[in-house]
Amino acid sequence: MKILVVGGGGREHAIALSLEGSVHGPKISCLSDVTNPGINAVVKRSGGVYFNGDVNSPDCVSETARRCGADMVFVGPEEPNFHGVPDRMDKDGIGCIGARRNVAELEMSKASMRDLQWKYKIPGRLWYKKFKSYDEAVPYIEEFADSIAIKPARQAGGKGVKVIEDFQVYLQEDKRRVKREHAESIISEYMKGYEDVDYKILIEERVWGPEYTVHCFTDGKTVLPMPAVQDNKHAFEGDLGLETGGMGSISCGMNLRLGTDADEDQAILTQSEYQGSVDIVKSMIDSIQKETGDRYRGVVAGQMMLTPVWGPTVIEMYSRLGDPEAANVLSALKTDLVDICEAIMGGRLNTVKAEFDDQAVVVKAVCPEGYPNRRDLAAGHPISVDVANSPSGKSQDGILWASADCAAKGAGCGSVVTGGSRAVECVGRGKDIPEASRNAEALVGNVRLEDGWKLFHRSDIGSERSMERRIALARTAREIYQYRERKGLLGKRMLWIPGKGFVEVG
Repeated sequence: MKILVVGGGGREHAIALSLEGSVHGPKISCLSDVTNPGINAVVKRSGGVYFNGDVNSPDCVSETARRCGADMVFVGPEEPNFHGVPDRMDKDGIGCIGARRNVAELEMSKASMRDLQWKYKIPGRLWYKKFKSYDEAVPYIEEFADSIAIKPARQAGGKGVKVIEDFQVYLQEDKRRVKREHAESIISEYMKGYEDVDYKILIEERVWGPEYTVHCFTDGKTVLPMPAVQDNKHAFEGDLGLETGGMGSISCGMNLRLGTDADEDQAILTQSEYQGSVDIVKSMIDSIQKETGDRYRGVVAGQMMLTPVWGPTVIEMYSRLGDPEAANVLSALKTDLVDICEAIMGGRLNTVKAEFDDQAVVVKAVCPEGYPNRRDLAAGHPISVDVANSPSGKSQDGILWASADCAAKGAGCGSVVTGGSRAVECVGRGKDIPEASRNAEALVGNVRLEDGWKLFHRSDIGSERSMERRIALARTAREIYQYRERKGLLGKRMLWIPGKGFVEVG
């Protein structure tokens, strides 16, 4: 079998390694804008070809698939889905793991996603308001009395979300100014160039609780869930600093427990909360298929939060694997990924059982200084990785190339420079999350920049103290939503809405 992987980041490196481990011995090729050294090594070992080109262009992907004789295309990032790459593959008669444009709307338009939740009364829905312009949004921004989240109404690479608490009366005018400035930046910066959605700004009620992501394989009929993963987005220790594309992630079993022998009291999610999250994801798939008449084939995920209002609550939807979450779930996958892909394409996913091992997996991203807000400073630094202690087997600790350009300073991969984003992802495994964290930490020292520019990472991801804090937060949210559930108040709350006053929503 010949497989074309579309995309060149850490997620796609994890996908390529998982495909390489198949008993079917596929020949793996890749298309990305720059050459990822880790993926390139997989391509060479399997006898495939590495292509550079526009992953968002259906014509480019179609031509590349023809050139390498691909039997299947596996789309990694979200933007190719939004641009109709899977639709083109279907037209070309090539099997594709990727959400067609119509159903990828679940991720592309956060406004459409919320519309569906409320239309079909899917649990875990937040109050929201969508706007086509800054001027439309201003009255709500200035008058909404509760804490809010202000977001781009389109998926913009995980950027542009700001949560503003509005508790201190003496700071209200300052916070109005911050809200206005952020709304302006959404229009001028984060939504710049996106003309494929009508709504530009989304305002949502602010909620709190531990976040997590539940990914699923689906053929549109059957949903096979993967282990829950928690991403750590903030740049610095203690969940401080700017939000990034993901500084690392943790997983252990299906419900994010502390260790393989831990009970539910040492888990971020109970089994029923995990199953409730899966049910919500399935309801979202069903709703988008009803709306569009199109079939969902590929990977879908709910980025969730365990809140006092609902318990499992949807924050966003994904039409692909997350990054760095892909390294967690694919490291734990025991079932042959090629078999899963073939079952998805054939509409017989009900015949496959997706099995995952129980070991903890912790991923830590190593980044050049300047990331995330000064990528120009973070780019162009020669980087080297000692891979002697980083075997490529998916069942072992190792290093994934998250983003780097091995063609920038010459042909081939003789010289590798940073691309300005996360450089590598160190993947550690263990009997519990703290042990996996220590194993990932041991790999960080294998990465260095040869020109002396500094690297940084978060050593606290998956640590004992970090896990205690997250489990305690989950317990607090759980106690409140379970009390509300017993009183018949689950999902119900009073919000002060401009022009309407206090309104019960739910």
